[in-house]
Amino acid sequence: MLVLNVFLAIAWAAISGQITVSNLLVGFLIGYVVLWFVSRSIWPSNYFRKFWQVIHFALFFLRELFVANLKVAIDIVTPRHLMKPAVLAIPIETRSAGETTTLANAVTLTPGTLSLDVSPDGKTLYVHVMYAEDTEAARRAIQEGMGRRVREVFE
Repeated sequence: MLVLNVFLAIAWAAISGQITVSNLLVGFLIGYVVLWFVSRSIWPSNYFRKFWQVIHFALFFLRELFVANLKVAIDIVTPRHLMKPAVLAIPIETRSAGETTTLANAVTLTPGTLSLDVSPDGKTLYVHVMYAEDTEAARRAIQEGMGRRVREVFE
């Protein structure tokens, strides 16, 4: 479905005669609406639900990225350091290697956290956290925040 939607966006831009980012975006949105109407009557698809889950994950990740950058920047410019580093073993409920990799990468890309390793059975993610005043709260934030949203995208 995604490939068809991208094809419709390219076709829209080609027909309109201007292949620009804004034109491709308009074509993608028009293709999305067309596919939504067609798929409702011809074949069911979870593409439309997944599309919005990916958008929600991206917005959540951008918010987490902004907040973490702000927290690290404030800690750098203030004379008193607020860091309480810790290495946490976080139980994860991922169902595939791709899901685990996505979670580990999202955690690593967020300033203040770094994925160190995954247990051999794939059930535990080891993360270095710069601000772990409350280790249980930090563990829960990764499990219920990033972990839950990654699972939603991959289910």
